Amino acid sequence: MHSPEGMRILVSNDDGVYSPGIAALAEVASEFGTVRVVAPEVERSSTGHAITASRPLSYRATRIGSLSAYRVNGTPADCVALGTHQWGKVDVVLSGLNLGFNLGHAIWHSGTVAAAKQATLLGLRAIALSVPAGAETFDQFKPWVRQVLRTVLTDDAPALMAPTLLNVNIPHNPRGLVWTRVSVRHYDGQIVPTTDPLGREMFWFTVAPVKGTDEGTDRWAVEQGWVSLTPLRLDLTDETQLANVRTLVPLDEQVAAVISPGPAPVEAAKAVQEDEAPHAMTGAVHSPTISDPKV
Repeated sequence: MHSPEGMRILVSNDDGVYSPGIAALAEVASEFGTVRVVAPEVERSSTGHAITASRPLSYRATRIGSLSAYRVNGTPADCVALGTHQWGKVDVVLSGLNLGFNLGHAIWHSGTVAAAKQATLLGLRAIALSVPAGAETFDQFKPWVRQVLRTVLTDDAPALMAPTLLNVNIPHNPRGLVWTRVSVRHYDGQIVPTTDPLGREMFWFTVAPVKGTDEGTDRWAVEQGWVSLTPLRLDLTDETQLANVRTLVPLDEQVAAVISPGPAPVEAAKAVQEDEAPHAMTGAVHSPTISDPKV
């Protein structure tokens, strides 16, 4: 196992820096290395991979028990980008423990998973961890968090078995750990109409139960009482469809390969970057930072 001095672990979340879930995760993570907590100063659930580009961010010291922690007035992705910048060398980013599972399509809008994705964009390993919504005590989950981290972070783990981006969901009273894929049968969101006190029409976005979950998926595993470990990737390319359309509707790939071999000229690449949305290349935070060293 890595020595406590050997691994630097950044811990973040989307429930806010004072969430009991992040304290529990940081406590267990401290057994595997040196921990620093950098998290939103308020809850930022379901913000997805939003980043703050229109205003500066604050980075202010606080405490979570005996651990060094910082609160940021931004999103989970902001916290990871800013936290890694401020701390320097980081070996792995942990996000959680989120209060509520992130299963199936929820990974698209999850701030917890977004914090882990941001770390992966920066070239770091990352693990997002979630427990049941409404959890009030976390002692029952700590042994399973410890087992997950021991499985993928320590020297005891196989050298080549190192998922870069991992999504973990821990149910009540697990039977064990299983590798899973994302449940993508259908989206489980609903729009529920309502009215405000003045009678004006409003809408709630909510989640409906999913039935008939496929075996081997994250949702199936949690329904069956297993801890779900799902390796994710940032490349959203549908390789099967890409191969199909290239065969059925050939475009100019062959000509492009001849005319445009290798990387584009530096000037052309720079011009494209200038035409992209702000921070589209890396999701990194470039806004000026307001720091406050006081606890």
